[in-house]
Amino acid sequence: MDDDRARVEEAARKVVESHDPRSLPTSEFLGACFDAGLSWVHFPEGLGGLGVSRGLQAGADAILQEAGGPNPFSLNPIGHGMAAATVLEHGSPELARDLLRPLATTEHIWCQLFSEPGAGSDLAGLATSAVRDGDEWVVNGQKVWTSLAHRARYALLLARSDPDQPKHKGLTYFVLDMQAPGVETRPLRQMTGQAEFNEVYLSDARIPDSHRLGEVGNGWRVAMTTLMNERSAIGGSSSVRGAGTIAEAVELWARYPQRHTPVLRDRLAVLWTRAEAQRLTDERARRSATTGSPGPEGSIAKLVNAELNQQVYEFCMELIGPEATLYGDYTQREITRMEDYRGPVQQRFLRARANTIEGGTSEVLRNILGERILGLPGDLRADAGKPWKEIPRG
Repeated sequence: MDDDRARVEEAARKVVESHDPRSLPTSEFLGACFDAGLSWVHFPEGLGGLGVSRGLQAGADAILQEAGGPNPFSLNPIGHGMAAATVLEHGSPELARDLLRPLATTEHIWCQLFSEPGAGSDLAGLATSAVRDGDEWVVNGQKVWTSLAHRARYALLLARSDPDQPKHKGLTYFVLDMQAPGVETRPLRQMTGQAEFNEVYLSDARIPDSHRLGEVGNGWRVAMTTLMNERSAIGGSSSVRGAGTIAEAVELWARYPQRHTPVLRDRLAVLWTRAEAQRLTDERARRSATTGSPGPEGSIAKLVNAELNQQVYEFCMELIGPEATLYGDYTQREITRMEDYRGPVQQRFLRARANTIEGGTSEVLRNILGERILGLPGDLRADAGKPWKEIPRG
């Protein structure tokens, strides 16, 4: 383990010595990280990794980002945090070689086509169909709440390939080219005034069978790989003490000394302590991780961070007092960069309301933790074992 850690850290130092992240284009610097095996250190060599423990990623990231390197997850969250691991585990070697490097460099942004108007929390109830036609699949349906679909080149797509099977067994998983004919993206405007979520309509969109991930009918298992990585990635906090959302609250506290009260000081201290406890928990989890896929424990981090995030911004709004009611305007603007998501604190407060919904609602995550970690009995399901086509849908 010590030898592997030294190898990872030496590779990171060599990258920043030969590729100055402050002067190079982001894609070029991230390409050098991929070639050095630092995109995902637990991936195989040649595919963005070094074949070492997942827990060593934090050491590489610290060296790269302290030198001014970008956080690739913030630039391509679905691609870097979810799609890469899914493609590696369930795609063909040829597909992984084609897709992983441009994903790591952020040349190709990714999105995730899971939720539907009639299947949000009940993901397995989705209705988008995939019908085999020779060496291709023809896909029809509607997806919703799709982050970054307006920028994405590729999408992770879960579709129903056999309506005669029970809902969890008749699903197949694909990589969809978002520029393919029959793919239409429509923005969904949020209460922030922005439109980072989208509806996606699929009308006879064709996908080559070579872009199928996993076996036909085994899409639910592949989806679990994506979801466990998603919750682990979303839930992970900054490895820097006092960074992240809590840093914004501390900065506002310093900016508004006239609004300090003992009650608010106590609330800030509690929030900072909780943020630090979560950071240390995440750090311990990263360092003890193996090369395997994340388990349901990732749901803990996602659950805690989502609720803490909301509470921090609630504190910020109370601290700034009447200014909390001020908002620039609700003019819809095109979202083209990650920086566009981060406006004034009022906007971030509004955006944080989605934290307990996206990536799995807090209610769903509590069910997962109860059933899969604590061993509690699952909910009774009236549709268990029934063919999907016989399940009533409102």
